[in-house]
Amino acid sequence: MTSPVHRRLSRDSRHAVVAGVCAGLARRFGLSRNGLRVAFVVSCVLPGPQFLAYLLLWVLMPRDDRY
Repeated sequence: MTSPVHRRLSRDSRHAVVAGVCAGLARRFGLSRNGLRVAFVVSCVLPGPQFLAYLLLWVLMPRDDRY
């Protein structure tokens, strides 16, 4: 049995639309990039700190410059 590949949490500069936060989160957790982006945009109409969380992740997540 092989262990799962550990992917570092970082902004995906190769598939970025704005800052690469959604693409990086999707890559880390094995989700669809576009699905996560749509979920984020839809969640912005709900009350909560979604936009602030995105900005915070933009600042805190390192940029992935491997590509």
